[in-house]
Amino acid sequence: MTKSIADLAVQGLIANGIENLYCLPGVQNDGFFDTLFDSTDRLNPIQTRHEQGAAYMAMGAALATGTPQAFCVVPGPGFLNATAALSTAYAVNAPILALTGQIPTGAQGKGHGLLHEIPDQFAILRQLTKASCRVSGPGDAAHEIRAAFTALKSGRPRPVGLEIAVNLWTQSSDNAPRDLAVGGAPMPQPDSDAIAWAARLIAGARAPMIVVGGGAQDDAKAVLNLASRIGAPVVAFRTGHGVVPSDDPLSISMPVAHDLWTDVDLVIGLGTRLQSQVMAWGQDDAMKIVHIDIDETQIGRSARVDVGIHAALGDALPLLLDDVETFADPNSDWLDRVAAAKARRAAEYEQRLAPQLGWLNAIRAVLPQEGIFVDELTQTGYVSRFAFPSYGPRRFISTGYQGTLGYGFPTALGVAHARRDVPVVAISGDGGALFAITELATAVHHNIPLTTVIFNDHAFGNVRRLQMDNYDNRLIASDLSSPDFASLARSFGAQGLMASNPEDLRNALEVAIAHDGPSVIEVPVGELPSPWDFVLMPKVRG
Repeated sequence: MTKSIADLAVQGLIANGIENLYCLPGVQNDGFFDTLFDSTDRLNPIQTRHEQGAAYMAMGAALATGTPQAFCVVPGPGFLNATAALSTAYAVNAPILALTGQIPTGAQGKGHGLLHEIPDQFAILRQLTKASCRVSGPGDAAHEIRAAFTALKSGRPRPVGLEIAVNLWTQSSDNAPRDLAVGGAPMPQPDSDAIAWAARLIAGARAPMIVVGGGAQDDAKAVLNLASRIGAPVVAFRTGHGVVPSDDPLSISMPVAHDLWTDVDLVIGLGTRLQSQVMAWGQDDAMKIVHIDIDETQIGRSARVDVGIHAALGDALPLLLDDVETFADPNSDWLDRVAAAKARRAAEYEQRLAPQLGWLNAIRAVLPQEGIFVDELTQTGYVSRFAFPSYGPRRFISTGYQGTLGYGFPTALGVAHARRDVPVVAISGDGGALFAITELATAVHHNIPLTTVIFNDHAFGNVRRLQMDNYDNRLIASDLSSPDFASLARSFGAQGLMASNPEDLRNALEVAIAHDGPSVIEVPVGELPSPWDFVLMPKVRG
């Protein structure tokens, strides 16, 4: 069967379940978009105003749904504009396909100075993805496209790259397959001996703790079943929020986990690097670690592991639970300690972080439990990571270890576009908001029902706070002149609101969530209490 390479790319996207293509078209991809014109009933192009917006939207949609998504950009500066989002997607395990154009094949590496030429674009793409494929001509087009989707659907979720040069889109491929749909590679099966050894360690533990990361988002029920059976509190830092609902007695925040860390005798890491706990808080010989992860390279990377199990949680946890079913009941003394530590920390949050809690409580009071919250690198955002309740998987979206300021608004657009069935609320500071505020035009054009709360302190608040606390108040380059965000939103055609206190914010949120379209709520704030004592906690073991 003869098809153009552009046909293969479009059909490959559709065949593998991609319904929306977040994109910014341009001359090197004109052949692709001309072909896409005839298939927009099955593959919907969502054009953005900047390449970072396209990539962040794809990432947000992937995190909110747990399904692969795709974005398409031109090469060179277009691709480079998307790389902050691509590196963030790599950090938070978002399965997105980065489809990027390229200059003509015969000119690559020649340094002629062609439009959008950069040295060795593909090398950069490979460094920011778990796998990257390049179509070099008609003969390998179908193979490379299928390989990209196989990688996208296999193993640890992470970005995959696919590069196609401008001169190849319209070329014909004579060996095109009828079906470009692919499945993922087989999952590694849990080692029975490792499962048995992990069960023996659990049997001997009197103070176990489970640490979950983004890799546990699709196995929430199994995680809770294990935690309940062995009496283990469950802690998440950023990407693991909601795996165990915040109102469950076994759900604990990072500060609570730190309080308990000195007495923990067994850590069970599930879909997490364990870096934020073990590397920061310490480990000694009295602490045993069981680590289960789909990515074998992560097991033992950040901590000395007693038992490593390379497997999907959905395969490993039922086997582990079967082996521990006959064990003695959970340690009631340990559970009492957990409850007491939770109560102490809750009181401390109220005492030391009242302003941020006031804003967060207002959001939580209006946002339904099934709604989705998107954080940011703000003084309020940092508090949200340990004090904003989350009641289910994929309902708390975070930037993970990349800490990409400005990610929140465009990512939340992708979340809200993909999950129109639930309300989505994003927070931002005035500094971060202006990284991508022009995507308000995208939100209006596509009528995306996102509510964004912008806390405006006319500063890079986190930078200013660290300069105050750590550098003798020597403030430099941290003060900002910020616009009237409510008026700015209205100028784009979005709804713009103001709120000066938590009660105002509750009222504004009710109006915004009921609105059919995007809304921005500006909240003027002054200096807020430092959250850093609750975020960067000292080493206590080893």
